[in-house]
Amino acid sequence: MLPQFDDLSRFRALLSEALGPDMAARTGAEDRNGQLTKPPGALGRLEDLAIWYAGWRGDARPEIKAPQVIVFAGNHGVTAQGVSAFPAEVTVQMVANFQAGGAAINQLARAAGARMDVHALDLDRPTADFTQSPAMSEEEVVAALRAGWRAVDPAADLLVVGEMGIGNTTPAAAIACALYGGDAADWTGRGTGVDDAGLANKIRVVREGVALHAGQGDGLDVLRRLGGRELAAMAGAIAAARVLRIPVILDGFICTAAAACLDASIAGALDHAVAGHQSAEGAHGALLERLGKQPLLSLGLRLGEGSGGALAIQILKGAVACHSGMATFAEAGVAEG
Repeated sequence: MLPQFDDLSRFRALLSEALGPDMAARTGAEDRNGQLTKPPGALGRLEDLAIWYAGWRGDARPEIKAPQVIVFAGNHGVTAQGVSAFPAEVTVQMVANFQAGGAAINQLARAAGARMDVHALDLDRPTADFTQSPAMSEEEVVAALRAGWRAVDPAADLLVVGEMGIGNTTPAAAIACALYGGDAADWTGRGTGVDDAGLANKIRVVREGVALHAGQGDGLDVLRRLGGRELAAMAGAIAAARVLRIPVILDGFICTAAAACLDASIAGALDHAVAGHQSAEGAHGALLERLGKQPLLSLGLRLGEGSGGALAIQILKGAVACHSGMATFAEAGVAEG
C-alpha cells in the first residue's frame, strides 16, 4: 500500500525514507550479464540499463510487461504576460485530443505497449502569476503532488510522465534558473515558437519571477512558487514511483525541471530515473547535465506530452529483453573467449 501525505513535510519524509535498489538483484544481474553469449561490453549502454532496471525491480532476470504513461495538464496564470504563442484554451482542447486517442503520445504509448492515462488539473483555475506571488499555496501544490502520487499504478513496471500546459516552458525555465543560478536568458527558450520580441518578454518574466522568490526554501518550495499543477503532479508521480521501486524514464525540459525539484530537496530522489531524450529546448541539455543524466535519445523533439520518454521505452525494453532472454555461454554450448 502506497502511504499518503497531507503536507510538504510528510511528502519530504516519505521520499527521504524510500528504499534504494535491491543490491542482491543488481549483483545477480551483473553476474548474468558477464555470462551472456556476447563479448564483454558489446551491448554498450544497454548492459548498464538492464542491470540498473534489475536492481530497482528486485529481479536479476526481469521483464517489462506493464509500462504506464501518464499525461498531466494544467494552466498557468503567467500566460497573461504573453509568454506563449498559443492561447491557454489549447490546453483544454489538447486534453480532449489525448482522451480521444488523437495525439502523438497516444500513438507512441500504443506502440510501446504502454497503458496511458490523462489527468487534467483544475484547468478552469490557472495558477497565480508567479511574478506577482507564489504560483500555488501549499494546499494547492500538495493537492497537485497527491494527484500525481495517486495516478501511478502500483502494478506498473516502468513509468513515463508527460505534460500539457500552454506557457509551461516559462515556469520550467524559472525553476531551472532558481535551482541552478545563472541568468534567465541561459534557461529560457522559444517554447512553442515565440519570436524575438516574445523571447525577450519571456526572459523578462522568468527574471522577475526568480528575483521575487529567490532564497525561499528548497526544491519543493521552488516548485510551489514558480511551478504549475502539472509540474507538481509529475513530481508527485516520480516520487511515488521511487517509493514503489518503479523505474522512471524522464521526458523533456518541463518534466526534467519538475524532477529537478525533487533532486534539489532529497539526495538520491532520482536514482530510479533515466533521461529518455534530450529535447530541442535549448536549456534541456544543461539541466540534464546538472542532474547527471545522459539521454537515451536525441532526435530534435520539442513536443512534450511524454513523447520522448514514451519513445525511449523501446530502448529500455530492448536492453531488458537482451539481458533476460539471451542464452549464457553454458546454456548455448558456446565456448567462452
